[in-house]
This record gives sequence, structure tokens and C-alpha cells, in this order.
Amino acid sequence: MSSVITVDEHRARILAATTRTALVRLPLAEAVGRVLAEDVVSRWPVPLFDNSAMDGYAVRGVDATKGAVLRVVADVPAGSALDPTIGAGEAARIMTGAPTPSDADAVVPLEHTDLGTVITADAPATITVTREPTAGAHIRRVGEDAPAGAVAVTAGTVLGPWQLSAIASAGHARVTVHRAPRVAVVSTGSELIDPAGTPTRGQIPESNSVLLAAAVRSAGAEVVTVTTVADDESALIAQLVDLEADAVILSGGASVGAFDVVKSVLDGTGTIEFGPVAMQPGKPQGFGTDDAGRLVFALPGNPVGVAVSFEMFVRPALLTMAGRSVIERPRVTRAAATGWRCPVGRTQFLPAVIDADTVRPATAGGSGSHLVTSLALAHALAVVPADVDRVDEGDLVEVMVLS
Repeated sequence: MSSVITVDEHRARILAATTRTALVRLPLAEAVGRVLAEDVVSRWPVPLFDNSAMDGYAVRGVDATKGAVLRVVADVPAGSALDPTIGAGEAARIMTGAPTPSDADAVVPLEHTDLGTVITADAPATITVTREPTAGAHIRRVGEDAPAGAVAVTAGTVLGPWQLSAIASAGHARVTVHRAPRVAVVSTGSELIDPAGTPTRGQIPESNSVLLAAAVRSAGAEVVTVTTVADDESALIAQLVDLEADAVILSGGASVGAFDVVKSVLDGTGTIEFGPVAMQPGKPQGFGTDDAGRLVFALPGNPVGVAVSFEMFVRPALLTMAGRSVIERPRVTRAAATGWRCPVGRTQFLPAVIDADTVRPATAGGSGSHLVTSLALAHALAVVPADVDRVDEGDLVEVMVLS
């Protein structure tokens, strides 16, 4: 991949090599964020039985006219199997979720009686109805949410709290999902030191692995290792041996410098190729599958270039691996609040701040790949086509929304 290719061409190559992870069965508590691989069908009707939607009194509608005094003959708490007989002029106190007595055809809420919302330990002897219920009032009928055999949650759904609750209600404690992609993060560079250290001349705090590990987790993948390697071929080779991962993300050493060890070690391994992509920042890129079949992403070393490269290339691949059907960030159009220069011939991805109407650069320094401060301020990327050399105030700009 020696000639310059477009962002779309590089993405297409990556996605063509990306396959979904294997299927696993997980308990519901471990399935949040995973993608459901099979439809979940309700084992039972939901609700399972006619039940009260309110704390109140189960009644026969014919008796529960306004002003009627009804004798309370039973008490039905939630979880009870009782089915008390309710005769003429009678009622049963009932709690939310409790099975509705077979003789009842409506529930009078507590607040629609003379006793109001006061609940005593023992049921009262009588109640006076202050508002007449309609037929079937406050009764949730068996199967009204879903009949037995209905699809409760469809395959391809990303499982959040609400979906997991629906699956539990459908009578399932485990689900079949796509396994979370396992990702190794490797930062390279002899100049890198621990962020808590004190840099000497030529040294900088290592931040790329922090960025990448957090971004991987935010994409729903599992980080299996995070490490930093000096610009030493043997050290890098040793680090890559026997990694239990589906994908490896390397930062630094992907360009044409004399000490770019990532390229010298990996170029030509498996299908891995290195070459420029027509984008700013993030021009030096490498990608392919290694001899173990792992996806290998070789990203540039500058933090903004790493961040943009992850968004454009790595994140869509990880989401695809996890079984997601939607892999793109949302995009909107905003008017430029100020002007800025753009690199001709390269698509610009500018860390930006947006509001309801406008977009502006996150910092005054533009889109330089070294401007790491812009990452803390930005919540979007302004995307400027390669044939545009300048954005002027008021120009409409496409924006990728990150949060």
C-alpha cells in the first residue's frame, strides 16, 4: 500500500477483513452491551395472569357505584395464590401485581375510596366508593404485553437494561450473544515514560495507550493487555508473540522514519501493509491480518492522529466484530462559527465543539496531530472534504458527533 489511498478505501479494506466474533451463552447479568444473536421468544404470556395495576380493591363493577359501601372480605398481596370469592356488595383489598380474583372485573384504587391512600396492616371492614370504575379498570390482562411464543427481543439488538428486563420477563436467564472482541493495545516509542514520571530531555508522558484502552472499552470490547515497548525490534516481536487477542492496536512507528520499528517488524507479515491515507491527521497507517489471523491496526504516534484513526478505522471494525449493525457515529451539519485552513488533497478531521447551530475548532491551533489539548475540549469531529482548502465563517460543515 505505497500510493496514497482515500479514507473510504482504507475503511473498506478494513471492514472487508473483519468478521464477527463467536457466539457465547451468557447470564443476563453479564450480557449488557452485547449484541443478541438469536431472537428471544417468550416462554409464557406477559403478564402471566390477570393482575392489579394499582393498590386498591378488587370489585364487581355492578356493585362499585359512586357512594356504594362494600364489605371487604379478603386481602390479596402480591405473590399470593389466593382467589377469594367476591359476592354481591363485597370487595377484596389487593396490592399492585397481585392476581385479580376471578369474580372481580375492576379495581378501585385506594384514592377512589373514603379511606384514601392510607394502608393499614389489616384490611378495613368496609370501604365507600368515591369514584365509579370503568369496566376492566386497572386490571392488566394475561398476555396483553406479549402472548406466549411472541418474540420479546429480536436478534441484532444491543442489550441494555430495558432489553435484559424484557428477556427476564419472557422467562430466560441466559442469552446467546456475540463475544466481546478481545483487544491488545501496544504503544511504541523509546521517548515514552509513565505519566506519573518526570520527563528528561526528549521524553514525553505516554498517553496513547490510555486513550486507546478507554476507547476500546467504550466500544464494548475487552482490553486483554496494555503495554509500552521501546523502539526495539526484538522487544516488539517478543511482545506480539502468543497474544490472546482478536485485534492488536499499535501506536507509533508506522511512518517512514529510520526508527519506525512497527513498520519494519510487521510490513509484509500476513496481509499487513503500510502506506499513507489521504487524511489529516493520521496519514501514516498500517493494517492487515497477521499470521495468527488477528486484525492488526498500526496507527500514527501523535495523540490526535491516534484518536481520529481509532474513530475512523478501529471503532467501526470492533463494532462489526461484536455483531453491531450500526457502526457509524451520527453526523449533522452545522455552520462554521469561524474560518480555518484545510490541507488540500486530504480529508480533514478537526476536533471541534458544536452547539445547536454552529461548529468551531476545539482549539485555535487547528488540526495539528500534536494538539492533544483539543481532545479534552472536543465532542465532535468536523469533516472537511479533500478538495476544500478553506472553511469560511458561515460555511456548512459535516460534523461527526462523538458524545
